[in-house]
Amino acid sequence: MAQSWRDLAGSPFNLYKREAVGARGMVASNHPMASAAGIEMLSMGGNAIDAAIATAFALTVVEPMMIGVFGAGFVNFYDAKSGEVVIVDNYCVAPAASTSDMYEPISDTWPDYLEAKDDKNKLGYLAVGVPGALKSWCHVEETYGKLGLDTVIQPAIRHAERGFPASQYLADIIESSKGELAQFPASAEIFLPGGSPVKVGDTIVRSDYARTLRAITSDGPDVLYRGEIGQMVVDDMAANGGIITGADLEGYELHHREAVRGEYRGYEIVSVPPTSSGGTHIVQLLNILEGFDVGDIGFGTAAGVHLMAEALKIGFADRNEYMGDPAFVETPVSALTSKQYAARRRTEIDIKAPRSFTPGNPASILGESANTTHFTVADDEGNVVSMTQTIHAAFGSKVTVPGTGMFLNNTMYIFDPHPGNANSIAPGKRMLSSMSPTIVLKDGKPFMALGTPGGTRIFPSVLQGIVNVIDHGMTLQEAVEAPRVWTQGQELELEHGIAPTVRDELSAMGHDVQMVAKVAGGMNGVMLDPASGSLLGAACWRADGTPIGLSGGPARAAGSEAMFRV
Repeated sequence: MAQSWRDLAGSPFNLYKREAVGARGMVASNHPMASAAGIEMLSMGGNAIDAAIATAFALTVVEPMMIGVFGAGFVNFYDAKSGEVVIVDNYCVAPAASTSDMYEPISDTWPDYLEAKDDKNKLGYLAVGVPGALKSWCHVEETYGKLGLDTVIQPAIRHAERGFPASQYLADIIESSKGELAQFPASAEIFLPGGSPVKVGDTIVRSDYARTLRAITSDGPDVLYRGEIGQMVVDDMAANGGIITGADLEGYELHHREAVRGEYRGYEIVSVPPTSSGGTHIVQLLNILEGFDVGDIGFGTAAGVHLMAEALKIGFADRNEYMGDPAFVETPVSALTSKQYAARRRTEIDIKAPRSFTPGNPASILGESANTTHFTVADDEGNVVSMTQTIHAAFGSKVTVPGTGMFLNNTMYIFDPHPGNANSIAPGKRMLSSMSPTIVLKDGKPFMALGTPGGTRIFPSVLQGIVNVIDHGMTLQEAVEAPRVWTQGQELELEHGIAPTVRDELSAMGHDVQMVAKVAGGMNGVMLDPASGSLLGAACWRADGTPIGLSGGPARAAGSEAMFRV
């Protein structure tokens, strides 16, 4: 490994949070009450799956703007017993009545390429995709958990019934979304009481949602996909111009998929495949970066930022050309993630000046919203869960179905509203995600797992987190908090933690530099400390992220050996 990033010129930064340490388990999520729900399951003898699903349900209550049972996402689970990785794709699909021209695009160029007339693809009932979240969470709990659905959902019910205090983070998002939330009475009732946004410290009680959660404990996912709650959604859709039907809900299918895998400097990267583009491009871009001495170039230097930006532009050029639902379009994952293809694309990078990039030709080798959430869990049996879940935009479509307390997603906005492209709309098609819940293995065993919310900025951010640890020698806490950069070929976005001198150098090189408050959202993760065997949990300053570790354990059996020594 090259010198530590602390010893090289670049962008210094101070940590805002501190890592947690545990011996028997670790949960890192973007809300302390959700992390505590996961730890509660571990303390009861549950495993990482129990903790992850309890965390997910609790987040739907206390982080309602990011995640919901009527949402979407991916599960990446390392099963210590078998040594296998399980990937569950629970992303949304387009309703059967969808058409490729159901929205009217307002632009054929970025940054407004995904926008549609009257915001019909992101606000209200036409923006809603058929959800997979609840079916997935119940499936993995039943298949791999120990405690059962009724147990893991209890913290969520408790917080919904008794209420929870609004954080500054939640209050700010409610404030910024108040005009849209006000259009839907069942949403406004809870988050705009008396017509005013919830304030920091106000207690939010979600009684209708508590009843929905209790119905789930009684009837499982069928209550949504075949039962009473689903019928309430369908009726509300029909009354308000939506197109999701009971047949759409009943016909939804989960997909178990093969993980995308790659090797980087002696570590194995295991991430999610299409319909997420994230894992494919993380591996692709690590392959490209492997040809450079990234550690020696230094973290936060102009040369380091430039190299990352050029690699990202290559990745996005290929993403826009090739990535979509593999049931509808050919996605050349093996070629895009090959070392040979990376070597070819690496030669296109000019280390002294920015370039524009077009899609490559991977076939020759073979002859997404910033409002999401992520959580990472590890237990003392060696199981690791990395999950990214979403309702897409903040509060999704802003629709709460009356009587359910449940927000509906707006994942239809992720589709390309222009017909004829890889990610264009088709009935039953999954929209393309950038989610990247990733597990890093060393010598075949979990070393680190991490992920982040952030739309199309997700996989570039997770990529940078991995590089920060492996190339720059950062701790996990440093890696998730470090200043980030992003581009997909337009402006080069830099967080304010990048030094002003570096910004000037990048501008002089020809980059169109744009300073932003943050790139993507609250990254969190778990690492196994190889020296001590302890679990280290980290979460960054960009959200309410809180890692909680479990140590201690049961009493030692009396008489097994001397209890005290003099």
